[in-house]
Amino acid sequence: MVALLLARPPYRGMVDCPQPARIIETLGGDFYDPVAPADFPQAVLRYRNDRAAAELGLDRIDDEAWVQRFARFEPFEGSLPCPLALRYHGHQFRSYNPDIGDGRGFLYAQFRAADGRLMDLATKGSGQTPWSRFGDGRLTLKGGVREILATEMLEALGVETSRTLSLIETGEELHRGDEPSPTRSAVLVRLSHGHIRIGTFQRLAYSRDVHGLKALAGYVLANLFEKQGDDPVRLLELVVARTARLAGSYMAAGFVHGVLNSDNINVTGESFDYGPWRFAPAFDPGFTAAYFDHTGLYAFARQAEAIWWDVAQLASALSLMTDVSALEPVLGRFAALYRAALVERLFWRLGIVARDGDADAVLASRIETALFESQVPLDRFFFDWRGGRLRRAKQDYAHPAFTPLAAALEGRATPDALDHPYWSDAEPCAMLIDEVEALWRPIAEQDDWAPLHAKVAAVRRMGDALARRGA
Repeated sequence: MVALLLARPPYRGMVDCPQPARIIETLGGDFYDPVAPADFPQAVLRYRNDRAAAELGLDRIDDEAWVQRFARFEPFEGSLPCPLALRYHGHQFRSYNPDIGDGRGFLYAQFRAADGRLMDLATKGSGQTPWSRFGDGRLTLKGGVREILATEMLEALGVETSRTLSLIETGEELHRGDEPSPTRSAVLVRLSHGHIRIGTFQRLAYSRDVHGLKALAGYVLANLFEKQGDDPVRLLELVVARTARLAGSYMAAGFVHGVLNSDNINVTGESFDYGPWRFAPAFDPGFTAAYFDHTGLYAFARQAEAIWWDVAQLASALSLMTDVSALEPVLGRFAALYRAALVERLFWRLGIVARDGDADAVLASRIETALFESQVPLDRFFFDWRGGRLRRAKQDYAHPAFTPLAAALEGRATPDALDHPYWSDAEPCAMLIDEVEALWRPIAEQDDWAPLHAKVAAVRRMGDALARRGA
């Protein structure tokens, strides 16, 4: 058995024992379908995220029990007695689809984390459900590896994201149009703060189920935002703030999700469900991740617009609960919140301090202009200019857009911006598509997982440096 065991103290604290929950059941059976997991011919543990597992007290599970939980889906005592495929609708590339739901995954269990947050354990590739349509309900092993890399890199770059908790190879041959086939299969378990999508609200609005909308709003406010009541305006305020921050985080990270449909937007503003993602090599507004995104709807620089559009669909659903005039000004705050979040995340990644709103906005605009006009590699820029320094030869940044930027960055470094050995490395840690493919190749050809182990460790080291946790 080959397992990727990368443990270090978690960000949000550990708990002494698991705290299972089954709160989703309070919504009632109209929100989900009980399902059975697939009976896989094999179960080979490939990755377990003990750092994330420690937040729920699950890190002390041995490998054999881990496989029983996360490949055979033995229920946790006190949590859900059987998996639940959640029901939702959604706009997919702006076309409304009422025939979707959890088609190759389900909600397996719920837990309370050490900080009290409700956390969902949800799957990908766990078998067919009533919403599978013509799909086989499976996940390719390569798709699982890609999700590990996406979630680890995004977490390190300060993006609120689901975490990949487990990846287990399942011994089936799959045929896919976008991978050399037959290819290997796997089942993945992700850890998320809630699993309610904008599309979950859209399904209820589609059938004009006001009672269901109120119940869902109350569930989200109480369990995901720790607020009382079912006030739709308050709910939209919270979702607008969280999703605007997500959009700003994507841009500062150079990340392109690829499929920002309304069924892929978690109302907590936590990024999840990674398919054709990529990190942009440079600040290219038109850079796309999905080969099927022919119009660039979800291109790099259009992601904030796409997320806003999805949130507008939530507002439309909530308008069945209140007058639309109360929701419009809340939705209108998205742009300003997005710009504020982008400034904050750019400064965080550069290790510089904020001063005042107008000056900071000008500085952020200069950063974007310099990156766009010069097309220098994004990861290289943030590495070289960390703390306002320029560690490479000036001719590497000879573009005139960097002249005013250098002056504006002077004296802005945070005190501990460079207090980690990572900032003395020769090259920045990155996750461009060529390296993703290079990490997959030894797994596919020699079943060699060592390069993936090393890359995840390197990404976490970069995350430590960005969070300034010292040496």
